[in-house]
Amino acid sequence: MTRMLALVAAVSLAGAAGRLAAQAPRPVGPAADAAATITASDVAQRVGILAHDSMLGRDTPSPGLEVAAQYVADQFRRFGLRPGGDDGTWFQRYPITRRRLDLAGSRVVLEAGGVSATASFDRAARVVAGDVPRGAVSGPTVLVGGAVTPEAVSRMQLRDKVVLYVHDYSKPIPAHATQVARAIRLSRPKAIVAISNTDPAAFAARLPRRAAERYGLDVGLGSAPSVEVNEAVVAPVLRAARVDLAEVRRSREPVARDVPAITATVRLKETVTDSTGAPNTIGIVEGSDPVLRNEYLVFSAHMDHIGVTPGARDSINNGADDNASGTAGVIELAEAFSRTGVRPKRSVMFLAVSGEEQGLWGSQYFSEHPTVPLEQIVADINLDMLGRNWADTIVAIGKEHSDLGATLERVNAAHPELRMVAIDDRWPEERFYFRSDHYNFARKGVPALFFFNGVHQDYHRVTDSPDKINSEKESRILKLLYYLGMEIGNAPQRPAWDPESRRLIVE
Repeated sequence: MTRMLALVAAVSLAGAAGRLAAQAPRPVGPAADAAATITASDVAQRVGILAHDSMLGRDTPSPGLEVAAQYVADQFRRFGLRPGGDDGTWFQRYPITRRRLDLAGSRVVLEAGGVSATASFDRAARVVAGDVPRGAVSGPTVLVGGAVTPEAVSRMQLRDKVVLYVHDYSKPIPAHATQVARAIRLSRPKAIVAISNTDPAAFAARLPRRAAERYGLDVGLGSAPSVEVNEAVVAPVLRAARVDLAEVRRSREPVARDVPAITATVRLKETVTDSTGAPNTIGIVEGSDPVLRNEYLVFSAHMDHIGVTPGARDSINNGADDNASGTAGVIELAEAFSRTGVRPKRSVMFLAVSGEEQGLWGSQYFSEHPTVPLEQIVADINLDMLGRNWADTIVAIGKEHSDLGATLERVNAAHPELRMVAIDDRWPEERFYFRSDHYNFARKGVPALFFFNGVHQDYHRVTDSPDKINSEKESRILKLLYYLGMEIGNAPQRPAWDPESRRLIVE
């Protein structure tokens, strides 16, 4: 279905929902009363607090983030939730270190047929993304390039290999280049070495004389290091291995070719300059069933944003939609589920994570160090950007990967009074499924749905402000998610994966 057809379908469905809402009786009973606690005014108030200038953009780590985490905890306490963090607290803290790359001690080495080439980080190499591994990284090499797309990458065998990524830097960078790079990282290679055909002098001129400091998640679980090396330095090794980069760049088809003749080693050395930490905030509503209360449904959202833009006249990135809206949603849902007489059979965890903007840090740490047994978590419903774009439509990413999609469809159809239609992923080429915190649950085997209104012109800008949030729309989305949570929480069976999705996604 084209984007236009998808939009037409969404608008048609929303219109149909509106007509049905005018005819349908509104739900009554304790669950409806609990859902009624979710109001547009409460959403607006909470977004305003979380996205206030005093939070200074809630960067990870930062004092503003700590204030936001405490605010979430205070709301959970007010509703009577049980603390779900470490040692009986509301918080799970994870370690972060501030580091600086040692340029002199870092290098990329390629070898083939007795020929060796070393790309140093002061003249011919630079770090692009990923984390610095503990020790040197090497492995079998695979050449990737040509007319490569994210979909093509998903079919390549890149896991535990060193990817030599070939792009023509003399031409405009394709619009999907970021998605290709993300797809390669998600294939779990040992390292990615991009080979640049930029002029050597121009390449060297771009390199810093001293590496900048950066924060990193200090748990040894990060993504593969991604570096860029200048082709002129490694060309002798490529010739020895009979690799024709010009041919790869000309190819009109995706290229993925093992190159066993080449041995690639990436050695990055860092100096730790400071150590700190960041919080996840966790509250739990106990389930009502003596057996099923040991299973958990998780509602998650990231409470961090990107902080302050130095030198700008309006420097604070308030992050109202991204993701004060989702965090406010988790708080509103916690209040609804905490109401007397409506607790589902399963327990419900409300998880506000940090570090999402840095690379899903908080949810990654939680997935590796869960505060309840991971095998007892039956589903994750992730809220990330709920307050903008269409008034009667929300995108539910991941519907096809488990029977949560069918459950959502059933719940959505049962509540036309909400005038809200949950539709399929409209942007599969953007690979949003892999870009928010639910992914760290999915990769560990927990079925997940990601509710998302799409990006907009204020995304990651100082103009993402509270006054632009459609809190009335968000309140209807949250009511839909409340009813969805009740359905999952009371179902006799846990949600189940689609077998093919499980094979592709789960570690």
